[in-house]
Amino acid sequence: MRIAFDVSPLSHPRTGIGNYIRGSLAGLVEAAAGAHEVVPFAPTSPQGLRQIPATLAGIPVEPRLRLLPFAHYWRQAWSRVGWPPVERFLGPVDVLHFSDWMYPPQRGGLRSTMVHDLVPLRSPEWVQGRTRRMHCAKYRNAARTCDLVFANSEFTKSDVVELLRVPAEKVVVAYPGVAARFRPEGERADLGRPYVLTVATLEPRKNLETLLAAPLPDGHALAVVGAAGWGPQPRLDRPDVIRLGYVDDDELARLYRGAAAFVYPSRFEGFGIPVVEAMASGVPVVASSHPSLDEASGDAAVRADPDSAEALGAAIAEALARRGELVARGRTHASRFEWSATGRTMLDAFSSILAV
Repeated sequence: MRIAFDVSPLSHPRTGIGNYIRGSLAGLVEAAAGAHEVVPFAPTSPQGLRQIPATLAGIPVEPRLRLLPFAHYWRQAWSRVGWPPVERFLGPVDVLHFSDWMYPPQRGGLRSTMVHDLVPLRSPEWVQGRTRRMHCAKYRNAARTCDLVFANSEFTKSDVVELLRVPAEKVVVAYPGVAARFRPEGERADLGRPYVLTVATLEPRKNLETLLAAPLPDGHALAVVGAAGWGPQPRLDRPDVIRLGYVDDDELARLYRGAAAFVYPSRFEGFGIPVVEAMASGVPVVASSHPSLDEASGDAAVRADPDSAEALGAAIAEALARRGELVARGRTHASRFEWSATGRTMLDAFSSILAV
């Protein structure tokens, strides 16, 4: 097979979706084992022309990137107009797998996409207008016409079937993986005092305001990793809060390992990769009790009502008291999530449809 794999979102610093794109691509290339050609491609900006190759470093692929000033508008126009077909730029393909950012036309072959979550449909007030318009256009015009739709969890699959009316047999769950750098062994961050860690872009859905109101164990600070997002930004210039901003993956691994506990109070996720990253790093985890986090949490996290600061505070205290038990459970649970398995799931799904 010749598989065209859209990597357009990797033109920006990676968060959850970018991590999934890179990880699943690496897993797919590993599963292909040289028997199939995987072609990452993107119409992208000057920034993307620099960022994407750097992000894909270490994966044995040759990206096909097309420089386009104002690339976002070109991608949207390409999706809406439906011409020219992707083969015009890449040559014949057996599979076209595209992202949330565009749904390019194709002459032939299997058509595939990925749905990370349906927040823009479930709770449109939790996303920016541009995100809502872009994603909902994809849902209306592309997902229903795909031969194959991947979802990152059974929860998201059920949303795709219910809200997008995609037949269940066309939706395949491809769970995310955990990068090898997230492990208990290695250097631990030292922030000068014990700390509880949270990781999220600063936006309403991530629910940091409630966590900031939660009581922390005596002597502990709250360390906040994440870039500024959109909407009202939480005030982080307060006692017992350490704002760290966006950090690279190596620093994030050190921060996980150094934390007394990890807290993820999100109101809604597609899966929740930071939950399993923290578990793999040997940290007890507190996670929101919203059902979208059930699969990431398994039986290895303390769950808490995301709208109750008191419940989050009590869950943090419980996680510290049960540290040994939760760390052992968490490592076992996190070991089930590997990017190689993600890639194998995708390759097997492509192969089974093309074999018919």
